[in-house]
Amino acid sequence: MSQYDNLKRGERGAWISIFAYLVLALIKLIIAFIGNSDALRADGLNNTTDVVASVAVLIGLKISRKPPDEDHHYGHFRAETIASLIAAFIMVTVGFQVIINTFQKIWENNYTQPSMLTAWTALGGALIMLGVYRYNLKLSRKIKSSSLYAASQDNKSDALVSIGAFIGIVGAQFGLFWLDPVAGLLVGIIICKTAWEIFRDATHTLTDGFDTQQLADIKTSIADDPDVEVVKDVKGRLHGNQTLIEATICVDPSLDVTESHEITERIEGLLLEKHDINHAHIHIEPASN
Repeated sequence: MSQYDNLKRGERGAWISIFAYLVLALIKLIIAFIGNSDALRADGLNNTTDVVASVAVLIGLKISRKPPDEDHHYGHFRAETIASLIAAFIMVTVGFQVIINTFQKIWENNYTQPSMLTAWTALGGALIMLGVYRYNLKLSRKIKSSSLYAASQDNKSDALVSIGAFIGIVGAQFGLFWLDPVAGLLVGIIICKTAWEIFRDATHTLTDGFDTQQLADIKTSIADDPDVEVVKDVKGRLHGNQTLIEATICVDPSLDVTESHEITERIEGLLLEKHDINHAHIHIEPASN
């Protein structure tokens, strides 16, 4: 299956997230208003921002599927990484807003007892998001999509947020009224933490950061080829869900062009089979005697 087919499959996960967030945000905000729960209200606002973030991921995946053109010779795969970055900015904005609003409520000592209906709503939302998380995580690993993986981590944090809201609301039923706004505060902190992790990973990729251990494994695989005398240099970078590798190797200087070319093809085949790397540029130099 081509990378373009994989990106199309990734859109399915984004659509599932969008639908789940739309339904949950609407239900939580309505029930929070009726049941007077700050934690569930914050949870519902979180899901509202997640709708926007999921739409950004969906758009990024769609743009990534565009083929190379005259001014994008490597395709548009990085669009999904940019989508992850946009999602992070949206999330952190709402996260700060939730934290500020909660601090205001705590400062004013304005505590109320929420309805148990809000607790069961939060718990039901957590179970739904755990299911969406497992689906998107599995799909993101299968198609190697950074934006869908970021979305799955957002799904997981949303499930944890809802569980926290459930605990806070239940605590308020036993007279611990401060637990509900405190749960709302924790919601805001978790939103900001998730946004930071997505931002960190996206910027690392966009600045051509690459996992050093993975690079070492690739270098070892190249060095294992019997005709490679020295692996002089190996560089790697991510282009959306594609790994791009450039390697300089030294071989017997007496080999002709055809024999040297066969070595590069063999290494490229090895990298594809062992490391799932579709794009590798192997430069050959003569080994010094």
